[in-house]
Amino acid sequence: MKPVLVDSNVVLDVVTEDPEWAAWSSAALARCADDAELVINPIVYAEVSIGFARIEELEAALPAAWFRREDLPWEAAFLAGKCFLRYRRRQGTRRSPLPDVYIGAHAAIRGYRLLTRDAARFATYFPALEILAPP
Repeated sequence: MKPVLVDSNVVLDVVTEDPEWAAWSSAALARCADDAELVINPIVYAEVSIGFARIEELEAALPAAWFRREDLPWEAAFLAGKCFLRYRRRQGTRRSPLPDVYIGAHAAIRGYRLLTRDAARFATYFPALEILAPP
């Protein structure tokens, strides 16, 4: 089965025990882990790190036995730049690419599925990406 790149919002739902999303995110992670390798990249790692005071706490929340760490591919960085250009041409106001653009580009370039609860943004820029999200 294709690996699954896990978006930071899913991990944060679980580690913060988000009252609205923790149950869905936890169940989705467990389902994906049953039949696929879970992957995170430095962008996800950085976004999740905000909730931790020490790197040891973060490492405990993102154990390498559960999440394979993968660098952002150069091709994904190129694709992220092109997606950001599209965003700016649509009157987007941000001055630098959003983390989700890098995350989506990584999944798209590698042919991974993406586990997120923010499907709309990813679908806009990566229409061929297989997105696993709440209905």
